[in-house]
Amino acid sequence: MPPLKVCIVGSGNWGSAIAKILGKNIQKSNRFDPVVKMWVFEEIINGRKLTEIINKEHENVKYLPGHTLPKNVVAVADIVEASSGADIFIFVIPHQFITRICDQIVGLIKPGAFGISLIKGVDEGAEGLKLISDIIREKLKIEVSVLMGANIASEVADEKFCETTIGCKNEKHGQIFKELMQTPNFRITVVDDCDTVEICGALKNIVAVGAGFCDGLDFGDNTKAAVIRLGLMEMVAFAKLFCRGPVSIATFLESCGVADLITTCYGGRNRKVAEAFVRTGKSIEELEKEMLNGQKLQGPQTSAEVYKMLKQKNMVDKFPLFSTVYQICYEGRLVQEFISCLQNHPQHM
Repeated sequence: MPPLKVCIVGSGNWGSAIAKILGKNIQKSNRFDPVVKMWVFEEIINGRKLTEIINKEHENVKYLPGHTLPKNVVAVADIVEASSGADIFIFVIPHQFITRICDQIVGLIKPGAFGISLIKGVDEGAEGLKLISDIIREKLKIEVSVLMGANIASEVADEKFCETTIGCKNEKHGQIFKELMQTPNFRITVVDDCDTVEICGALKNIVAVGAGFCDGLDFGDNTKAAVIRLGLMEMVAFAKLFCRGPVSIATFLESCGVADLITTCYGGRNRKVAEAFVRTGKSIEELEKEMLNGQKLQGPQTSAEVYKMLKQKNMVDKFPLFSTVYQICYEGRLVQEFISCLQNHPQHM
């Protein structure tokens, strides 16, 4: 069997951290083609193309500075060229760009290719919310698994120990992904509850925005613990409402669930920017430019998509934490009112 060719679609902070793992693992395996193509959104950095910098200096100076990428990771600016002949696709771009990227390679995918989405977010479909993996499946006609977990990109790149969860219904693909990505410090559990794994990855970012508000208002650790617990309860309730198959509560105890929620509420960018939103009075858009090097926050956008669905189903009152995050970010509700969504939560009634 010919070696499997791997294409990484995306090269931000998380995409570059994963590229570092894949490049090293592939060098030690006969199952995969030694060259990993990584699609890069071309940018000019100090007069030079980002792809040129990555391919000559083996460092993504914009999104993962200070880390050397393996030499077998090759940056490609053209998505059609990057994906040509690929057997395995690793999707790791902001969720709002997935449709546009997939549209460029529709009909060009090798028969039998399959993918995995590391994208945390949901999108709006004609009938409500849509999982990112479903968009990829429908557009490219390939099998798609998901990877979500307590994986802050900079710590993964530093090779600090962490766990992650792969949601995969195809046992063979699950084993291939594990061989491709597992290291002594990046431990993987494979479960078949794909939708729940993916929805956890999207919803926890909304809760993290709430945790950041809590920090900005100096509410303390007890209050933040309540935000995490109530947020988890809303995540479980929303998954039961939204997911097509049965929702296993055990999945929330995997890295994609409670572990990812905790790390995001203490260390993630959604928390950090939400705290600055309270302390500075600046808009989310201004803070993204200042603090995230132009990258986009997933929490506020996901809260808007979730709120729209809850409103359609007349269920806003049952998800006060999700709804209040949306209202503060987009409707001018005072952040000081955040505490009321905790005090009057249905869990206490």
